[in-house]
Amino acid sequence: MAIPWLGARDPFPPVEQALDEPNGLLAAGGDLSPERLLDAYAHGIFPWFNDGDPVLWWSPEPRMVLLPSELHLSRSLRKTIRSGAFTVTFDRAFEDVVEGCAAPRSNQDGTWITGQMKRAYSELARLGFAHSAEAWEATELVGGLYGVALGRVFYGESMFSRRSNGSKVALAYLARQLERWGFALIDCQMSTEHLASLGAREIPRRHFLRTVRAAAVKEQVPAPWAIDADLMSGL
Repeated sequence: MAIPWLGARDPFPPVEQALDEPNGLLAAGGDLSPERLLDAYAHGIFPWFNDGDPVLWWSPEPRMVLLPSELHLSRSLRKTIRSGAFTVTFDRAFEDVVEGCAAPRSNQDGTWITGQMKRAYSELARLGFAHSAEAWEATELVGGLYGVALGRVFYGESMFSRRSNGSKVALAYLARQLERWGFALIDCQMSTEHLASLGAREIPRRHFLRTVRAAAVKEQVPAPWAIDADLMSGL
């Protein structure tokens, strides 16, 4: 079954038209302008494509999400957090975090975080919609994640670690802060065992979209983001 090709001003098709195989493939084409990206996220759609391919848009069924209050902290992760080995910040090194996420990994042939994607999300960060959480060991960036916030929904894009538990510690602080700000959920997009171990779960796409419609229209948390001081004393 063919998917529609988007022209510059074409709207997205209904997500119910997304393919079953590959799961969630909805459309191709269009661009990565801030307007297009924000419209995509507001409708539960995200871009994912390899370098040299056209822009591909996805809305999988079911959807993997993490409710901030349901983040699971394993015993070893709690121990790492209590040790104070890492300092966590928000929005301090967005482009460095994206570069870390784009770096080659042993289990991947390449990266989907192309130069085009980097430029697009850097522009969203400049506009106050994209955010990063960073884990530092002294002055060295050792892990982190980035994503897009629309209202009270955080759409996670990617994470990386250069030290064991680096990205997990960053996620732990982010989830607790998002919970305080009343965020409905963290969108994890695709299902993985790694995300499930942190408390993420699959929900029907229609339930995800219902939550997005209600939460994405709420007031934006002003950028740059910062962690509440009392949270930094421990989770």
